[in-house]
Amino acid sequence: MKYVAYYRVSTSKQGQSGLGLEAQRNTVLAHIKDAPLLTEFTEVESGKSNKRPELLAAIAYAKKEGAVLVIAKLDRLSRNVAFIATLMETGVDFVACDLPEATPFTLHIFAALAEQERKLISGRTKAALDVLKSKGVRLGKPENLTEQARQQGLKVRQLNATENEHNRKATAYITALRKQNLSFNQIAQLLNSAGFKASRGGSFNQKQVQRLYERDAASKF
Repeated sequence: MKYVAYYRVSTSKQGQSGLGLEAQRNTVLAHIKDAPLLTEFTEVESGKSNKRPELLAAIAYAKKEGAVLVIAKLDRLSRNVAFIATLMETGVDFVACDLPEATPFTLHIFAALAEQERKLISGRTKAALDVLKSKGVRLGKPENLTEQARQQGLKVRQLNATENEHNRKATAYITALRKQNLSFNQIAQLLNSAGFKASRGGSFNQKQVQRLYERDAASKF
């Protein structure tokens, strides 16, 4: 098996200095072991641009050579629908060193759910701000908040803690991934690799994933 490597750095300065790049390269080399590495592509990302010419070049090269695209640092890209769709459409085999259990299909589920959640959060935030503005609350700095607004904010935080946002998000992913016949252990590894945290901030294990899944299933009866 032969590989084509894809690295990501966040700024041109970081790209020139090699900061973070060496660690990614070491990660890739450790993953592929003695297999041939045909070439490397480095993406220098800046701002909010979604353009990734080096990714497209890496995909094209891997496809031409019949190689596996090895991505050193997928992290937040795993929740980008456009990025995952690009990978799926090309049909190129790939592996992500920081999400070793991931497949294009499971990542597409992650991305779609994350995008839906971002839209819901954005909508709820705007609605809440509109209500505060209609009541004459000055927004922006903490000192502009009235005591009533501060108390209301405290109640909201307490409610969020009670409902446990960590578990709510994770449960949506667990349910979707179980429909794809992934084991609880595989799902736990995916959640941990993608940066999800359990209710107390720790990593997920098989039992925790199973418990959340069964609790969610029971609540629907």
